[in-house]
Amino acid sequence: MRVWLACFLVLFGVVELFDWVQKFSLPLPIYILGGAFLAVASNYDKFFGSYVSDVTRVAPSAQPQLDQENNRSVR
Repeated sequence: MRVWLACFLVLFGVVELFDWVQKFSLPLPIYILGGAFLAVASNYDKFFGSYVSDVTRVAPSAQPQLDQENNRSVR
């Protein structure tokens, strides 16, 4: 009985949410801003990838220390 009640409530909630979304509308500038945001977010690594990779590189002086730590963990 509890399973049927839970399924009914979930289905009812989904139908009501779908009905609300169909009536929901946004003005055109919001769509334009959303599209621009998605374009920037999807191409983030192309625009800013070279800058981020330069910052995250390991300094040459720290490289031998990292190699020694990796060798210890392998043993």
